[in-house]
Amino acid sequence: MRPFHIPAEAITEAIEWRRFLHSIPETAYDEHRTSAFVADLLTKFGLKVKSGYAGTGVVGTLTRGSSKRAIGLRADMDALPILETADLPYRSTKPGKMHACGHDGHMAMLLGAASLATDLDLDGTVHFVFQPAEENEGGAQRMVHDGLFRDLPVDAVFGLHNWPQLALKEIVAEVGPMMAAFSIFDIVIQGRGAHAAMPHQGVDPIVAGCAVVSALQSILSRNVSPLDNAVLSVTQIHAGEAYNVIPEHATIRGTGRWFSTEASSMLEARLRKIAADVASAHGCEAMVRYERRYPVTVNDAFATTRAQEAARSAGLQVVHSGPSMGSEAFAFMSETVPGAYVWLGSARSGENPGLHSSHFDFNDEAISYGIAYWLSLIRGPSFPRVFFPLARLE
Repeated sequence: MRPFHIPAEAITEAIEWRRFLHSIPETAYDEHRTSAFVADLLTKFGLKVKSGYAGTGVVGTLTRGSSKRAIGLRADMDALPILETADLPYRSTKPGKMHACGHDGHMAMLLGAASLATDLDLDGTVHFVFQPAEENEGGAQRMVHDGLFRDLPVDAVFGLHNWPQLALKEIVAEVGPMMAAFSIFDIVIQGRGAHAAMPHQGVDPIVAGCAVVSALQSILSRNVSPLDNAVLSVTQIHAGEAYNVIPEHATIRGTGRWFSTEASSMLEARLRKIAADVASAHGCEAMVRYERRYPVTVNDAFATTRAQEAARSAGLQVVHSGPSMGSEAFAFMSETVPGAYVWLGSARSGENPGLHSSHFDFNDEAISYGIAYWLSLIRGPSFPRVFFPLARLE
């Protein structure tokens, strides 16, 4: 089947949307202006629009024909609490917030597909799902909890993320685990403050905290099988405010990542015990808050096969890669209904800042490929009639 030709004016318009969205970044559950912009466009395209899932979530629905087949296509909307340092004409107008992960591009590609899908000869339903709060805050979980798939049932759901490590026109769609599960933790080491010149009169939580950080490294090196992928990273240490005061407490924060249930349980158990025992050995007390956030993102075999076929039909090259230790809120959707999550190549020539960099800017050259992929999924690449064939045929 011949790949889609995306009209130049449609690509230009999608780039304009992307750059506008880049200029108005909004973080988790605060995507009010973004949500309104998306809803207005979906309404303009002639789609039935439903808002309010997870607060700021938006779904545009396109139905044609009599078939009960239905799919969901998902894009994320939230920005990150990062100060943008790239000097762009459309740079963030909100200091301390920016689209550093390409969600502006994801929205533009899905909007572009929605605008063109209305011209396809469909027999079924497509739900264009715009999700808030992907970054750490579980927007997909809230959308599902709010009845997304109860109200709008689908045979499968699909997600896409730009991937700067992949060349343009490349795509990764693997069956099975695609993104890791993750947790966050806070360890508060309680000591006893003192004058810095008289440390013997206090109990130093900083010394104890540093020992805890060092001991945590043994969890992966000595407790996780070398054949099992897991990560434990300390990302913050906060203690004290003065040069000459030993503080009362120190706080250690970080994240864990894993794929297996065994690694998940072991990470938490060992972290709690190490924090308590090492702190106690230094005369301190450790209080631990450990919160499991996202499950593993697992790609359904049937849905992934469809994704791969759609990618090839769109003129993309399907390449293979191991799963990422990054995590995705899409996991809550794909554990509820069959799903497939893909990485779309978005590498730039020359300087190519990675995701979550303060210099990151979504590569607009990837927009046409993303639109073509979505349209190929809707069209159904393996069938002679133009309709979506995701329901398992009997």
